[in-house]
Amino acid sequence: MPGLLRGIARTAVVAGTATAVSNRVSRRQAGRWAQQDYEEQQGPVAQPPPVAAQPAADDMTVRMDQLRQLGELKAQGILTEEEFQEQKRRILG
Repeated sequence: MPGLLRGIARTAVVAGTATAVSNRVSRRQAGRWAQQDYEEQQGPVAQPPPVAAQPAADDMTVRMDQLRQLGELKAQGILTEEEFQEQKRRILG
């Protein structure tokens, strides 16, 4: 009788482990698919307006406005951190 109980217990542990692993894989896979769907729905990333040549006296005001616009785009999630830093470098040149 103890051998039978041991075999039943072992089977229960193996089945429980297999179920847990299967559920975890399914959740991770569903999460990846949801992320892909979300990214496809977002469409292309909007680019900030190009930097135009301005008179030197007004140049700092224009740069500050452009940096504010970049900050807003980043806060809205339109720009990633890398895109934000790249555009910031271009503006501050």
